Amino acid sequence: MWTGGTMAFVVLAACTAGYLYLEHLNDNIQSFPDDGASTGGFQKDKAINILLIGTDKRTGAGNEGYGDTGSAGHADTTILLHVSKDRSNATALSIPRDLIVDIPDCPTAQEDGTTEVIPGSTGVRFNNSLGQSGRTPSCTMRTVTELTGVTPDNFMVADFNAVKTLTSAVGGVEVCLAKDINDPDSHLNLPAGKHTIEGEDALAFVRTRHSVGFGGDLSRIEIQQQFLSALMRKLKSNDTLTSPSKMLKLAEAGTEALTVDSKLDDIGKLKDLGLELGKLNTKNLTFATVPVKDNPAEETPVTVVLQEEPAQQVFDMIRNDVSFTEVKKKESEKEKKEKAAVAARLEGEKSDPSEVRVRILNGGAPDGSAQRELLYLQNEAGVTKSENAGDADAEVAKTTLEYAPDQAAQARALAEILGLSGAAMKPGESVTNAQGMPTMTLTLGKDFKEAGAKLNAPSKAPEEVQKSTADKVECAK
Repeated sequence: MWTGGTMAFVVLAACTAGYLYLEHLNDNIQSFPDDGASTGGFQKDKAINILLIGTDKRTGAGNEGYGDTGSAGHADTTILLHVSKDRSNATALSIPRDLIVDIPDCPTAQEDGTTEVIPGSTGVRFNNSLGQSGRTPSCTMRTVTELTGVTPDNFMVADFNAVKTLTSAVGGVEVCLAKDINDPDSHLNLPAGKHTIEGEDALAFVRTRHSVGFGGDLSRIEIQQQFLSALMRKLKSNDTLTSPSKMLKLAEAGTEALTVDSKLDDIGKLKDLGLELGKLNTKNLTFATVPVKDNPAEETPVTVVLQEEPAQQVFDMIRNDVSFTEVKKKESEKEKKEKAAVAARLEGEKSDPSEVRVRILNGGAPDGSAQRELLYLQNEAGVTKSENAGDADAEVAKTTLEYAPDQAAQARALAEILGLSGAAMKPGESVTNAQGMPTMTLTLGKDFKEAGAKLNAPSKAPEEVQKSTADKVECAK
């Protein structure tokens, strides 16, 4: 789908036989309900967030030999793929399966048409968000939203067979090994150097971990990212795009191997998504991993926890559509003017903090945030004319500051204190506070971190983030 090479479908659709083949592909597609956990599906004029889930389910020919045959299929490999609004860049963020998270309650559609709420769990491995207790991919989606603050548009699920069939469909994928590897657990046995692998060898490659890096799941994530980069290069190559037979094999393999959400279970929707993804240059596709550290609660760590500051910075970048690569965004003249107007809101005279009058509403931040921010503003920032006005009428994703034209100097002063961007400043009408005085309104959104923390989005990835771009060939070590 990524290649946009689904033009093969368009050619086929020009005749009756082509129509019948498209219907055949539609019949191949399997789906799960999104259970209201998604945004409702990707849109062409917005940034796209797709949750890619690789399960460890052993179903399918030949997979029983990998052991754990009773696995319900957990979220063994999970990637949040963010594609920028202007399609100039993308980030594929790997979420470690052994990351300790809180899994929320998950309303889940049952086969009989009813909905069952599967109770959440606190302080468990991320991979338990799928398969455990009857959880479906929509629960993994809710867990990702809880963790990152990003609500995925759609999800796709791949099992062991997907790796084997997709690599065979493109005629193999070239990978590189910096050393000989003989891993009896994954069944990978290859000498150092470059190899073109497919089928069982490809599956063994993405499953190996004991023979690379530090021998754990984080090392396996790196080798999987190297594999996916190689697969992307193969999909974007002329060797694939100009071969009708490979395109048809990909269409067949892809529709059979991938399970998608109910908002994406149509070949036309998959084609549209493929065309959007096909606009991206692989040099601007960054593979990164959520910053984590060994779990300090374990004497011999087997799980990991977030490195809070860099992890939240990474999540902020995705939420705010900030590229992990140095790429210039495409902007129309209208967008440039709008951007300049927004930036201008921060320019000009600023009031003294003691002259700033503001009321604080909680619009989706954790309970108690408005009071804690009030104490910070009054006791540390000198904004003594501030008050806690309770909860907002509705939750908002991002923190905003509303002000009247004659309060612009106050707004600029408060924006500087809080680290608000021009986009967060909303010119409007004045309101009155509890004393009947004109005041601004600060609404704390879901992006609010903690009292005193700057709210402006980071402009580049933190140094702690392990990352690479899909255009570069890297060898597994």
